[in-house]
Amino acid sequence: MIQIDGSQGEGGGQILRTSLSLSMITGQPFRIDNIRAGRPKPGLMRQHLTSVEAARAVCSGGVFGAALGSTSLEFTPAKIRGGEFTFSIGTAGSTTLVLQTILPALITASTESEVVLTGGTHNIHAPSTDFLQRAFLPLINRMGPSVRLELERYGFFPAGGGRIRVHVEPTERLRPIELMDASPISARSATATIVGLPPSIATREIGVLSETLGWPEECLQIRQLTQDEGPGNVVSIDVGRQEITEVFTGFGERGVSAEKVAGKAAKDAQRYIDAGVPVWRYLADQLMLPLALAGGGGFKTGRLSQHSETNAEVIERFLPVRVLKKCLDKGVHHVQIAPEL
Repeated sequence: MIQIDGSQGEGGGQILRTSLSLSMITGQPFRIDNIRAGRPKPGLMRQHLTSVEAARAVCSGGVFGAALGSTSLEFTPAKIRGGEFTFSIGTAGSTTLVLQTILPALITASTESEVVLTGGTHNIHAPSTDFLQRAFLPLINRMGPSVRLELERYGFFPAGGGRIRVHVEPTERLRPIELMDASPISARSATATIVGLPPSIATREIGVLSETLGWPEECLQIRQLTQDEGPGNVVSIDVGRQEITEVFTGFGERGVSAEKVAGKAAKDAQRYIDAGVPVWRYLADQLMLPLALAGGGGFKTGRLSQHSETNAEVIERFLPVRVLKKCLDKGVHHVQIAPEL
């Protein structure tokens, strides 16, 4: 049984999710202690517990310690199966993080799957559905499977109530991909989405995006949702190249001005544009696991986050690969997946 220390590195829920994903695929049981030790409220919260329950359902696994607040857990996988699954977090916890846990298993299963998840769809500290739809899943589909995500209803904190539907056509083997060169930017757009809040918030956000990015009016838009999907606010910025689209997100929060929400997302997008690399930090973290399952591939990115460094360490515990990282000029990093010698 593989022993995992949940306090290593950034000490968050990603350690548990990556361990669950790779345990299902490799058939190796694991025990994790000190779950989310690096967070203000350690232990399993609702979205983490739902990830465990989802993993157990997908592979008929055995679990010990799956309870709210638990800081230790043992997981023993069985056979992965496709099919129809429905998982409800019961709070505004992130549906996309639960999906992240089971998707690697489903894209390598023997049959197709249809997954419905309810909870939060646009959460701070989690990939948004916009990011999955337009940045992450197109790259996964290039590797062999076909994954389609439909956002059926938005879900913001604290109300939740969002709903996504995901259809997965698996592949027998994932193909490695290389993302080393950043081709010229071919598409750009930004949207301020708002519901149940004053429209002036979105107007101010668009003003900040226009000023910071210098994009023309036709690249910027406001989307107002129906009243029962909120309250909530999110800014989403797309930067498209021939081989990849990166998505940058700002989430509205109580006590945080519209200018700060939009400004932070816009500055992150501008740093990416200025860096001249194809992959930015959140996508870098997300790509490591599928490339490791493919047994190869790589990308260039900016500075690696502690989140990415920790994810690489967990991947190397389960798979016979090395996540090789090399710092190049001006903070650019080359990440390469290589078989373990």
